[in-house]
Amino acid sequence: MINYKSYLIFLFASLAVSIGLQMILPFPYGLGAALALFIAFPLILRRRMMSRMRGGFGGGSSSSGSSGGFGGGLFGQNSDKPGIKYECLVCHKVYNARECPRCGSSMKRAMF
Repeated sequence: MINYKSYLIFLFASLAVSIGLQMILPFPYGLGAALALFIAFPLILRRRMMSRMRGGFGGGSSSSGSSGGFGGGLFGQNSDKPGIKYECLVCHKVYNARECPRCGSSMKRAMF
């Protein structure tokens, strides 16, 4: 993840550049450029952070087929497992259904 110090440096650098653009360009163009800069810089920073979390092998824009664009499930580690398994609290059978297929109990414990 990105640390707080580098985020503040990035934020104040974009602020300085946008103020400089507003001083150089006339009014409507300078304001538009500053707004575009304030929108584009956090998007670039977020893309860099997401590519670091993904491992850096997929580039910055591909989501590698997962929903939400996080690249590897919610936590990014167990994307090769088919899903969550449950253990019945009554008979201790491991299953993937709503109720235990052995005893019919709906009391279960999630196993990640």
